[in-house]
Amino acid sequence: MTGKLRRGVAVVGAGVTKFGAYPRQDSRDLFVDAFRELVASVDKGFDPAAVEALYIGNYSSDLFEHQGHLAPILADWVGLTPRAALRVEDACASGGVALRQAVLAVASGLYDVVLVGGVERMTALPTEAVTDTLATAGDVLYEFPAGFTFPGFYAAMATAYAARYGMPYEALMEVARKNHENGSLNDKAQFGMTIREVMDRRIARAEEKGGPVPEWRDEREFLRDPGANPPVAWPLRLFDCSPITDGAAALLVVASKVARRFTDRPLRVLGTGQASDACLYGRTDLTSLRAAREAAAQAYRMAGVTPSQIKLAEVHDCFTIAEVLAIEDLGFFPPGQGWRAAVDGATRRDGRIPVNTSGGLKAKGHPVGASGVAQVVEVWKQLRGEAGPRQVPADVDLALTHNVGGTGQTCVVHIFGRG
Repeated sequence: MTGKLRRGVAVVGAGVTKFGAYPRQDSRDLFVDAFRELVASVDKGFDPAAVEALYIGNYSSDLFEHQGHLAPILADWVGLTPRAALRVEDACASGGVALRQAVLAVASGLYDVVLVGGVERMTALPTEAVTDTLATAGDVLYEFPAGFTFPGFYAAMATAYAARYGMPYEALMEVARKNHENGSLNDKAQFGMTIREVMDRRIARAEEKGGPVPEWRDEREFLRDPGANPPVAWPLRLFDCSPITDGAAALLVVASKVARRFTDRPLRVLGTGQASDACLYGRTDLTSLRAAREAAAQAYRMAGVTPSQIKLAEVHDCFTIAEVLAIEDLGFFPPGQGWRAAVDGATRRDGRIPVNTSGGLKAKGHPVGASGVAQVVEVWKQLRGEAGPRQVPADVDLALTHNVGGTGQTCVVHIFGRG
């Protein structure tokens, strides 16, 4: 490995659907919506006929929708057959890995213009069936029969982390509060409300029904109430968990030499890294993801930057503890200090390193195949100064995305700079 891309790669367009539940649409409908927004986002206009190949991140349309072979179907629905169309599956990292494959294809000189998509429609199944489907990203030979589900996996990480570093479990509530605050400013978020707004709505509903009215004094008291925020897998509660989500996202990835044909403000792909790890039962340490550390190291080395230079990050917060682990694995904070950073506000939009300004998977939503691509849509908006009310106040010239599959068996990291 040379550690460098053989030629420059840029993102010149980005689109994303509103995340949520879409009972009358399937993956192809959602992807068409994201693609249309992408086309409209290209500053100098864009003829879709320029696309040479499609890379589609999708975890399991086979189980969620009983539809396999999704990539050529999506190519057809956006009018791009007979271009090569490839579905990429790496659990919840499918979108990020699809982007990485597109970046490597363009950097190699194989293509100049590539469409990257991510899509998942999850809500057609009942919650129990969604849980079973997601569990297939673990080890079905050993972990699934032992009773593990994904809340259970991350609960094990949370208890191990708390035992080692003395984290009070209520510190995780600060991650949820921050991400819901960001999500309330994102018109594409599934949960576009702050925790305070959720609490006030519950109180108003109780008053309307004439029943007992809760007497929560603030959001922390609301989140401590097991009736309002019940345990899912101790110590993780309902508001520690990302939701079941439908949604799609799309990116236009091109060779730097042609980027100015599309926009005078491209995003440069400066670094990319990907790594793997054993299943949870095969690890000696549950307080960090080795794949994340290794993928980040590769991306930093390729980009020629250090963690202290990153101005903004979208990380994989499928559960609140996952964000705490991520900001340590990425080198933003020392081991054992991630939870303190959340409590101290260091990861807020006006903090030292804004994290998940989109609302993250926690509030924006987590359509698993689309999440890694949607992270880049947020970076696109922030680096171009187009994030509206959630635009970070500091000048952002370097940003990072961190997308995890399973319990950390896969991690992919990308670093972006303004063109």
